[in-house]
Amino acid sequence: MAIDFGQMPGEAAEPLVTPALTREDEAEYSLRPRYLNEYIGQDKAKGNLEVFIEAARLRSEPLDHVLLYGPPGLGKTTLAGIIANEMGVNLRVTSGPAIDKPGDLAALLTNLSENDILFVDEIHRMNRAVEEILYPAMEDYAIDIIIGKGPSANSIRLDLPKFTLIGATTRAGSLSAPLRDRFGVNLRLELYTPEQLACIVKRSAGILGVPIEETGAMEIARRSRGTPRIANRMLRRVRDFAQVRAGGVITREVADSALTALEVDHMGLDNIDRRMLKAIIDFYNGGPVGLDTLAATINEDTVTLEDMYEPYLLQQGFLTRTPRGRCVTPYAYEHLHMTYPGQQQTLF
Repeated sequence: MAIDFGQMPGEAAEPLVTPALTREDEAEYSLRPRYLNEYIGQDKAKGNLEVFIEAARLRSEPLDHVLLYGPPGLGKTTLAGIIANEMGVNLRVTSGPAIDKPGDLAALLTNLSENDILFVDEIHRMNRAVEEILYPAMEDYAIDIIIGKGPSANSIRLDLPKFTLIGATTRAGSLSAPLRDRFGVNLRLELYTPEQLACIVKRSAGILGVPIEETGAMEIARRSRGTPRIANRMLRRVRDFAQVRAGGVITREVADSALTALEVDHMGLDNIDRRMLKAIIDFYNGGPVGLDTLAATINEDTVTLEDMYEPYLLQQGFLTRTPRGRCVTPYAYEHLHMTYPGQQQTLF
């Protein structure tokens, strides 16, 4: 039997199902595994990494440069930390947009110690002038610095300690070919299954000291859009409901009622997802409609819809993308309990 929690006062304004890292997710760092044997899911990537790391340790060499790519929230930053721990070296963390000038990158590289790891998140957003400094650094462990201007300018080559660059990106296709080709290890992270996410939820609940039943963990997992970051965020919100209004234990009923109160349905769609689909149906007869027009219709930012909401709706078959714009599918009508054009009764 479902429990009606209603609406919690002071509820966070951040979207619950966004895969992007939010301010509240700072607590996520305590939930991250530190070694490969603690890491759940991504079996192919993890199996390959075990071989590469062991081989590098046997040869006492730095690991080859690694490119991690895939949707946000799947554990790219976590894997970088795990690689550093497994190799027993230091990890320096930065992001592509933060490295504004070639001198910024030179300062980072020259401060590395032997075999250290430099992790660059959102590497596809790195300045092209900065990126060119990386080419000799990755291949020859050296960088060329220009001192002075005009006729008196001199080029000086600085030797660097051997290091490993780990780049993370959600858009591997946006990387330039010369940069992409310099990564020796390319690992794609896939969306998680509900069973894998349930294991992650139970592990996180143990760390947080929250009693949780198997069915409660699975209920959270199947609404988490295949993303551990969203699963951990949902766990913290369901924990709040459970502690305040349900005796502290997360059961299936508690998880279902809490997430329903937070407007996340059984497929992981939130209010904005449903508004997108309903707007296309109600105002544009199911599509096609351009993304800019759709964003204006529901008063949301175009980039937000394209990066945070549209990918999941496409993956789940609720939405299709055509040269003329976005269209909803019969499956979306069924999910929203609406009549598909040409039918006399609802599909549900």
